[in-house]
Amino acid sequence: METGNQTRVSYFILLGFSQDSEHQPILFCLFLSMYLITVLGNLLIILAITSDSHLHTPMYFFLSNLSLADICFTSTTIPKMLVNIQTQSKAITYAGCITQICFFNIFGVMDTFLLTMMAYDRFVAICHPLHYTLIMNPRLCGLLVLMSFFISVTYSLTQSLLTLRLSFCTNWEISHFYCDLAQAVTLACSDTLINHILLYMGAGLLGIVPFSGILFSYIQIVSSILRIPSADGKYKAFSTCGSHLSTVSLFYGTGLGVYLSSNAPSWRGMIASVMYTMVTPMLNPFIYSLRNRDIKRALGKVLGRMLYVL
Repeated sequence: METGNQTRVSYFILLGFSQDSEHQPILFCLFLSMYLITVLGNLLIILAITSDSHLHTPMYFFLSNLSLADICFTSTTIPKMLVNIQTQSKAITYAGCITQICFFNIFGVMDTFLLTMMAYDRFVAICHPLHYTLIMNPRLCGLLVLMSFFISVTYSLTQSLLTLRLSFCTNWEISHFYCDLAQAVTLACSDTLINHILLYMGAGLLGIVPFSGILFSYIQIVSSILRIPSADGKYKAFSTCGSHLSTVSLFYGTGLGVYLSSNAPSWRGMIASVMYTMVTPMLNPFIYSLRNRDIKRALGKVLGRMLYVL
């Protein structure tokens, strides 16, 4: 590293979890299990959807993309954390940190867009059922996913490039198990005004706006369901939204927990981050498989074929 008034940092220190060596094997086994369950569960969802022609619908198309984004989202942070626990090292290279920030943002933003698309899909299906196939055509669904990916990549690259221009002094410690963009920016000893403006704009445009879209969709959905005369019809209509509503509540609830705990004691922020980055992607396959007969049937076929091959 070069020394002087400003230092070009070559690595960051991820303070992460307990430094007690007795706890390291337990943490390693716990998080490795969670990671494997997340990857396996989401892969099974993707395989079930792609292998069953009955599930080639907009809702399941978005769900398969959400599962893929969740696999990539967790793979951005957990493998490095597992390596650090195993080697008892807390260092991550400067390039590695910027790369982690970049991909973490891409797939985190993708999740918000995909959840919004799924809410819009339910809105069209319940509020405009006669025009559903016309509105939610394969071309539109593909364009929505491509557009969300383009916006996510553009935003993430912009944030990463702006972070690259920053200079860091002597404090290189990040109180997380992954490179958090907001904390990395606060460690800089150069002007961070542009970085903070983009952070707040990103939180507003890519967080609050999609959530507002989800909220609007569900207000319209509830209004339509209440106009259904029979109780059985109301139950059937709302049951199609139950899994998505659970996922949205979990995703935004844990995301809000991360934001609110940013200035809280480190252990609270760590728990909130674990819930957001690990628990939510791990639970999504269970939420959709346990509450959805079509997914259950498709998963049964996939598992049956796998057992037959073995």
